[in-house]
Amino acid sequence: WEPEPQIIAAPDNAPPSDAIVLFGGAGLNAWQSVQGGDAAWTVKDGVMTVKPGSGDIRSKAEFCDVQLHLEWQVPEPDPNMQGQQRNNSGVFLQQRYEIQILDSYQNRTYSNGQAGALYKQVIPLVNAMRSPGQWQSYDIIFTAPRFDGSKLSRPGYITVLHNGVVVQNHTEIQGNTVWVGEPSYEA
Repeated sequence: WEPEPQIIAAPDNAPPSDAIVLFGGAGLNAWQSVQGGDAAWTVKDGVMTVKPGSGDIRSKAEFCDVQLHLEWQVPEPDPNMQGQQRNNSGVFLQQRYEIQILDSYQNRTYSNGQAGALYKQVIPLVNAMRSPGQWQSYDIIFTAPRFDGSKLSRPGYITVLHNGVVVQNHTEIQGNTVWVGEPSYEA
Protein backbone atom coordinates (compact mmCIF):
# COMPACT_ATOMS: atom_id res chain seq x y z
CA TRP A 1 0.00 0.00 0.00
CA GLU A 2 3.00 2.29 0.32
CA PRO A 3 4.24 4.53 -1.07
CA GLU A 4 1.04 6.21 -2.21
CA PRO A 5 1.37 8.29 -5.41
CA GLN A 6 1.04 12.04 -5.07
CA ILE A 7 -2.36 13.41 -6.13
CA ILE A 8 -2.15 15.78 -9.09
CA ALA A 9 -5.13 17.74 -10.38
CA ALA A 10 -5.48 17.38 -14.15
CA PRO A 11 -8.30 19.72 -15.20
CA ASP A 12 -9.74 19.69 -18.71
CA ASN A 13 -7.87 21.97 -21.14
CA ALA A 14 -5.38 23.11 -18.52
CA PRO A 15 -1.92 21.95 -17.45
CA PRO A 16 -1.67 19.51 -14.53
CA SER A 17 -1.27 21.17 -11.15
CA ASP A 18 2.42 20.22 -10.91
CA ALA A 19 3.35 21.45 -14.41
CA ILE A 20 5.97 24.08 -15.07
CA VAL A 21 4.39 26.32 -17.73
CA LEU A 22 7.09 27.72 -20.00
CA PHE A 23 4.72 29.71 -22.18
CA GLY A 24 1.26 30.75 -21.05
CA GLY A 25 0.50 33.04 -23.99
CA ALA A 26 1.60 36.35 -22.46
CA GLY A 27 5.36 36.67 -22.74
CA LEU A 28 8.78 35.12 -23.16
CA ASN A 29 10.02 35.50 -19.57
CA ALA A 30 10.91 31.79 -19.36
CA TRP A 31 12.93 31.89 -22.61
CA GLN A 32 16.31 33.15 -23.77
CA SER A 33 18.29 33.25 -26.98
CA VAL A 34 20.60 30.25 -27.46
CA GLN A 35 23.28 32.86 -28.27
CA GLY A 36 22.60 34.63 -24.95
CA GLY A 37 20.29 37.45 -23.99
CA ASP A 38 16.56 37.77 -24.36
CA ALA A 39 14.46 35.65 -26.71
CA ALA A 40 13.53 37.87 -29.67
CA TRP A 41 10.56 35.93 -31.02
CA THR A 42 7.17 37.64 -31.16
CA VAL A 43 4.08 37.06 -29.04
CA LYS A 44 0.68 38.03 -30.41
CA ASP A 45 -2.80 36.76 -29.54
CA GLY A 46 -1.34 34.16 -27.17
CA VAL A 47 0.95 32.65 -29.82
CA MET A 48 4.76 32.63 -29.83
CA THR A 49 6.13 32.98 -33.38
CA VAL A 50 9.64 32.72 -34.77
CA LYS A 51 10.98 36.12 -35.76
CA PRO A 52 13.08 35.58 -38.92
CA GLY A 53 16.77 36.10 -38.26
CA SER A 54 16.37 36.10 -34.47
CA GLY A 55 17.92 32.66 -33.96
CA ASP A 56 17.05 29.72 -31.76
CA ILE A 57 15.62 30.03 -28.27
CA ARG A 58 15.74 27.76 -25.24
CA SER A 59 14.03 27.63 -21.88
CA LYS A 60 15.85 29.28 -19.00
CA ALA A 61 14.93 26.27 -16.86
CA GLU A 62 17.01 23.14 -17.30
CA PHE A 63 15.54 19.66 -17.14
CA CYS A 64 16.75 16.09 -16.77
CA ASP A 65 13.91 13.54 -17.07
CA VAL A 66 10.85 15.40 -18.31
CA GLN A 67 7.39 15.08 -19.78
CA LEU A 68 6.91 17.91 -22.28
CA HIS A 69 3.75 19.05 -24.03
CA LEU A 70 3.99 21.52 -26.87
CA GLU A 71 1.67 22.76 -29.58
CA TRP A 72 2.96 24.10 -32.87
CA GLN A 73 1.80 25.03 -36.31
CA VAL A 74 3.34 25.54 -39.75
CA PRO A 75 2.03 28.07 -42.29
CA GLU A 76 0.89 27.29 -45.81
CA PRO A 77 4.05 26.26 -47.66
CA ASP A 78 5.81 28.28 -50.32
CA PRO A 79 5.27 26.16 -53.47
CA ASN A 80 9.00 26.51 -54.25
CA MET A 81 9.99 24.90 -50.95
CA GLN A 82 10.17 21.12 -50.63
CA GLY A 83 11.63 18.56 -48.23
CA GLN A 84 13.75 20.04 -45.44
CA GLN A 85 13.08 23.59 -46.67
CA ARG A 86 9.48 23.50 -45.42
CA ASN A 87 9.42 25.02 -41.93
CA ASN A 88 12.32 23.06 -40.52
CA SER A 89 12.82 23.27 -36.77
CA GLY A 90 13.14 20.98 -33.78
CA VAL A 91 12.82 20.41 -30.07
CA PHE A 92 16.24 19.93 -28.50
CA LEU A 93 16.28 18.15 -25.18
CA GLN A 94 19.27 19.19 -23.07
CA GLN A 95 20.50 21.07 -26.17
CA ARG A 96 21.65 17.66 -27.49
CA TYR A 97 18.85 15.35 -28.65
CA GLU A 98 16.47 16.60 -31.35
CA ILE A 99 12.89 15.66 -32.12
CA GLN A 100 12.29 17.03 -35.61
CA ILE A 101 9.63 19.62 -36.38
CA LEU A 102 8.97 19.84 -40.10
CA ASP A 103 6.02 20.30 -42.42
CA SER A 104 5.78 16.62 -43.35
CA TYR A 105 2.25 16.90 -44.74
CA GLN A 106 2.39 15.65 -48.33
CA ASN A 107 6.07 16.60 -48.29
CA ARG A 108 8.49 13.75 -48.89
CA THR A 109 11.94 13.99 -47.31
CA TYR A 110 14.46 11.56 -45.88
CA SER A 111 12.65 9.35 -43.37
CA ASN A 112 14.82 10.11 -40.33
CA GLY A 113 14.36 13.84 -40.96
CA GLN A 114 10.58 14.13 -41.01
CA ALA A 115 8.30 15.34 -38.21
CA GLY A 116 8.47 13.05 -35.21
CA ALA A 117 11.89 11.60 -36.08
CA LEU A 118 14.63 11.34 -33.50
CA TYR A 119 16.59 13.39 -35.99
CA LYS A 120 19.07 11.40 -38.10
CA GLN A 121 18.69 8.42 -35.75
CA VAL A 122 15.21 6.86 -35.75
CA ILE A 123 12.33 7.34 -38.18
CA PRO A 124 8.84 7.87 -36.73
CA LEU A 125 6.57 4.81 -36.65
CA VAL A 126 3.99 6.71 -38.74
CA ASN A 127 3.47 10.18 -40.25
CA ALA A 128 0.79 11.82 -38.07
CA MET A 129 1.15 15.31 -39.58
CA ARG A 130 -1.95 17.45 -40.05
CA SER A 131 -2.18 19.91 -42.93
CA PRO A 132 -0.49 23.35 -42.70
CA GLY A 133 -2.42 25.92 -40.68
CA GLN A 134 -3.73 23.30 -38.23
CA TRP A 135 -2.31 22.98 -34.74
CA GLN A 136 -0.01 20.02 -34.12
CA SER A 137 0.95 18.65 -30.72
CA TYR A 138 3.87 16.72 -29.32
CA ASP A 139 3.81 14.93 -25.99
CA ILE A 140 7.37 13.89 -25.27
CA ILE A 141 8.51 11.65 -22.44
CA PHE A 142 12.27 11.92 -22.08
CA THR A 143 14.46 9.83 -19.82
CA ALA A 144 17.88 11.45 -19.81
CA PRO A 145 21.02 9.35 -20.22
CA ARG A 146 23.07 8.66 -17.11
CA PHE A 147 26.81 8.93 -16.81
CA ASP A 148 29.37 7.66 -14.34
CA GLY A 149 31.90 10.43 -14.74
CA SER A 150 32.43 10.66 -18.49
CA LYS A 151 31.31 7.05 -19.13
CA LEU A 152 27.75 6.35 -20.28
CA SER A 153 26.05 4.10 -17.70
CA ARG A 154 22.55 4.14 -19.24
CA PRO A 155 21.38 5.55 -22.59
CA GLY A 156 18.54 8.03 -22.87
CA TYR A 157 15.07 7.05 -24.07
CA ILE A 158 12.28 8.96 -25.74
CA THR A 159 8.58 8.39 -26.32
CA VAL A 160 6.78 10.85 -28.60
CA LEU A 161 3.08 11.20 -29.34
CA HIS A 162 2.40 13.40 -32.37
CA ASN A 163 -1.22 14.55 -32.40
CA GLY A 164 -2.00 11.77 -29.93
CA VAL A 165 -0.37 9.05 -32.08
CA VAL A 166 2.71 7.18 -30.85
CA VAL A 167 5.55 7.93 -33.29
CA GLN A 168 8.48 6.99 -31.00
CA ASN A 169 7.95 4.27 -28.38
CA HIS A 170 10.63 4.09 -25.68
CA THR A 171 13.21 4.68 -28.40
CA GLU A 172 16.84 4.40 -27.34
CA ILE A 173 18.79 7.56 -28.10
CA GLN A 174 22.11 6.73 -29.80
CA GLY A 175 23.83 9.97 -28.76
CA ASN A 176 23.90 13.67 -29.54
CA THR A 177 22.10 14.82 -32.67
CA VAL A 178 24.56 15.33 -35.50
CA TRP A 179 23.87 16.43 -39.04
CA VAL A 180 26.74 14.44 -40.56
CA GLY A 181 28.25 11.25 -39.16
CA GLU A 182 27.28 8.90 -36.39
CA PRO A 183 25.75 10.07 -33.10
CA SER A 184 27.71 9.53 -29.90
CA TYR A 185 27.22 10.49 -26.27
CA GLU A 186 29.13 13.23 -24.50
CA ALA A 187 28.92 13.57 -20.72
